[in-house]
Amino acid sequence: MEGVFSVAFTDQTWLHSVMRHIISMLLLSALSSFAAPVRVVVWDEQQPKQIEAYTNFLGNQIATHLRTVKNLEVKSVSIKDPEQGLAADVLDNCDVLIWWGHARHAEISNEKAKEIVDRIKGGKLSLIALHSAHWSEPFVEAMRERTREEAQKTVPKGTRIEYVTPPRFGAPKPDAAMTPKTEMSTDADGKPVAKVTLPICCFPAWRADAKPSHVTTLMKTHPIARGVAEHFDIPQTEMYSDPFHVPKPDAILFEETWDRGEHFRSGCVWSVGKGKVFYFRPGHEVYPIFTQPMPLKIIENAVLWMGKK
Repeated sequence: MEGVFSVAFTDQTWLHSVMRHIISMLLLSALSSFAAPVRVVVWDEQQPKQIEAYTNFLGNQIATHLRTVKNLEVKSVSIKDPEQGLAADVLDNCDVLIWWGHARHAEISNEKAKEIVDRIKGGKLSLIALHSAHWSEPFVEAMRERTREEAQKTVPKGTRIEYVTPPRFGAPKPDAAMTPKTEMSTDADGKPVAKVTLPICCFPAWRADAKPSHVTTLMKTHPIARGVAEHFDIPQTEMYSDPFHVPKPDAILFEETWDRGEHFRSGCVWSVGKGKVFYFRPGHEVYPIFTQPMPLKIIENAVLWMGKK
């Protein structure tokens, strides 16, 4: 009888443990359903050419997809909206800003870009820059700020730092020294000086011939790569060729190659202050890349990860 009571007691204890686990899971599920939504703003300059690939513009295409994802609150804006779609109330109600720009980068002021980067540094929003947004004001300013942060950490104490800003919209030659770069010297008084050239945020070659690219997922366990194929092709895209003149990424998630031998670090993540920046390379205004499942899945994952509170 003693053995019977022992087994019964053990079974009852096991049952209570299982019930506690189930209740905990149900409570967690209930709490998550009440979590504040991730607020996403998709910014698009809405180039007329986009109509060749997207019936309602590229930014609206991305926003339409994201509205199907649970716990996202999505707003689509454009350069044509009041204050270029970047009014303070829009940015104040944004956790993740997705940026598409191509032909009208210069119309966004550096002051507005700094306002966005200040929010990134403060952990108030994160930035996803797509394709030709490598030259957008917010992305360039974010990469400059990351460079300044690194210089403050790595340059020896007591060294005067001089920042050199390269000309905007100039592509580097294939054999050009990489930027950002730091050159040490001394001034007339023999004191150390660090000349830090800020990143160009471009690369030496590109080719818009609609040839396919081949994407490899390098970090399969990263949240942005969740559910993304290890290898997939993009049937039509523009080629960008490394080296990409940006600070060293915290993580390189995807690599893209072309049949003629070019390659590019196509998915890179940086921290800037308390916020994050993700650059995703595939794209073009007249190739329907953001109707394809893998690019959309990557953007979806990035929004959910970067917008976590």
